[in-house]
Amino acid sequence: MLRGFDTTDVLRPWKVLARRVLLSRPPWIEVGDEQVELPDGRVIEDFPWIRTRDFAIVVAITPQQQVVLERSYKHGPRRVAVALPAGYTEHGEQPIDTARRELREETGYEANEWRSLGSFTVDGNYGVCVEHAFLALDARRIDTAGTTSSGDLEEIEVFTVSLREALAMLDAGEIVQLSSASALALAALAVRPSASGSRAP
Repeated sequence: MLRGFDTTDVLRPWKVLARRVLLSRPPWIEVGDEQVELPDGRVIEDFPWIRTRDFAIVVAITPQQQVVLERSYKHGPRRVAVALPAGYTEHGEQPIDTARRELREETGYEANEWRSLGSFTVDGNYGVCVEHAFLALDARRIDTAGTTSSGDLEEIEVFTVSLREALAMLDAGEIVQLSSASALALAALAVRPSASGSRAP
């Protein structure tokens, strides 16, 4: 039990009494606040919320047990960094379809076997968006002409390394986005039971 608290109250959901939008830049971002009532009856007048687009991210592993990675400039951290293929879900699109599309468009790869690594709220307090992570096995490059396009304002270098090397890049700080770091770690956990077998990257 939490010291000084009645957990029967603390662990109940908050009630949303009102909600308003303060900034709207569709389809990219909305920012606002809510009037919420806490389990103990207190009312918070301006609890903030942020909404961006949900996205899918892919850890693609080739038959040679190589992970498909990208290197590009990311304006958030203001640097060139390594990341996994990822992209926003379109309206009405299932996350798995987003994952397939983004892998194909950004890297030229397609995969025969897909597994969900889970869906996760990016920020536990303010929401923001949902990350849908996938493991794509037996990934093969279909576009051999190098005519892939991300559709974004960025140039992408596509390359492959072993999972061990990808995790070393994460440890060295070359992977700076939480979405890529978390999906890569989830994939490492997913393939761990076969680490002593022939399929382990």
